[in-house]
Amino acid sequence: MIQQRANMDWMLKDLADSVPQTRHVVVLSSDGLRMAQYGTDTDTADRLAAACAGLQSLAGAVATEFPHGDGRMRLVVIEMGGGFFYLMAAGARAYLAVLADEGVDAGLMGQRMRDLVARIGEHLSTPPRSGEQVA
Repeated sequence: MIQQRANMDWMLKDLADSVPQTRHVVVLSSDGLRMAQYGTDTDTADRLAAACAGLQSLAGAVATEFPHGDGRMRLVVIEMGGGFFYLMAAGARAYLAVLADEGVDAGLMGQRMRDLVARIGEHLSTPPRSGEQVA
């Protein structure tokens, strides 16, 4: 587990280093628990993970309104004063969240996030907790 965490931290660093203006990178479970982080302290990463859990749930509820979709959230991008927030599905019950400054190249960020998820998506998946139903 420690080796897997070190590998994930390196990959998150690679994402942050390859996209200028990246501030924080967090991997979280669907119930809002931080799994990995880069560029932020633990308290901030935990707050972001908790907020992301609510956001992915809300986005999933909106996704069900598309009659021919699968009802799952894939990517949320929010532009706000000071920068951008990205939340991407990254495996079963796992998500990749990024905060970036205003000058970020949004296309590059999306591409690098997709590349990262494709490389390590299966390692980001979290098993359901006991008693939790699989959707």
